[in-house]
Amino acid sequence: MARKPRIEVADALYHVLCRGNQKQNVFRSKSDFVRYLDIVAHYKRRYPFSLYAYVLMKNHVHLLIEMKETPLSKIMQGINQRYTMYFNKKYQMVGHLFQGRYKAILCDKDEYLLTLVKYIHANPVRAGVAESPEAYPWSSHAFYLGVREDDCVDVARVLEIFSQDPEKAVQLYAAHMEDAASVPGEEMYKIVDQRILGNERFVDTVFLGRNERPKTTKRRHEYTLEEVAREVAHIYNISVHDLRGKSKEEKVLMGRKLLSVIAKELEYKGTEIATFLGKDPATISKYLRDTPDIQEEMRGVLERLGSQRVNNQV
Repeated sequence: MARKPRIEVADALYHVLCRGNQKQNVFRSKSDFVRYLDIVAHYKRRYPFSLYAYVLMKNHVHLLIEMKETPLSKIMQGINQRYTMYFNKKYQMVGHLFQGRYKAILCDKDEYLLTLVKYIHANPVRAGVAESPEAYPWSSHAFYLGVREDDCVDVARVLEIFSQDPEKAVQLYAAHMEDAASVPGEEMYKIVDQRILGNERFVDTVFLGRNERPKTTKRRHEYTLEEVAREVAHIYNISVHDLRGKSKEEKVLMGRKLLSVIAKELEYKGTEIATFLGKDPATISKYLRDTPDIQEEMRGVLERLGSQRVNNQV
């Protein structure tokens, strides 16, 4: 699939993700973390932009950047190239350190700024490397609490959303971060056209005056039928073999119905679902027509699948 061109808009918010090539560690020591942050600070002075949040994990980086006049591509090219040169020289390596080009999601600032700050600062908790955001030293979380100071991180803009009173703003931010891992990973990766996080109105604004239009926002084949089947089987305490077999147990029938509804949501054809389950297409049509309201179960399965995928990315 051809890579889509960047959408770079002045004063726009971007969730940037850089992964180590083949999931290799890009930070091997404390000095590596420090060096990367020094490089970010250098380019922030050179090409002014706002940095609202960051977290450096061993094999990847999350940055929340608001671009100004300088294109995001120029900023990230400088940061990644300089750090790669440092890393390769230090560890006597050659070649690419980061996996392909970085991922940059254009985000609706009004809708997602606070959620993204929370999501990024909670990354170590979700990954199981820290019990709380406070326990992880390589994120910008401590700057929001006033525990550490660094003019590289633009905390004021975010804290002012909570309150104009600085002390109260910190308290409200801390409350916002309680249950840090509560933001579902699927929500942060539910993007349109592989590049945008926002509602339809925001997407329309982004593409206003452009010669391209985003593809459908529907989740066509976002997960394979095998992935869906494994999750459905887990719910009903049965096997994928049961779903695709001849059993007429009630829980197996309910599993097939749930799988069919989810597959339809993912825009699989009835014939594709029928082939996977080894059933007649008319049976699939009956499942879809006669199935009771299981929207909650469907959302649960999709959320878990999304979380599993994000956990494999982080």
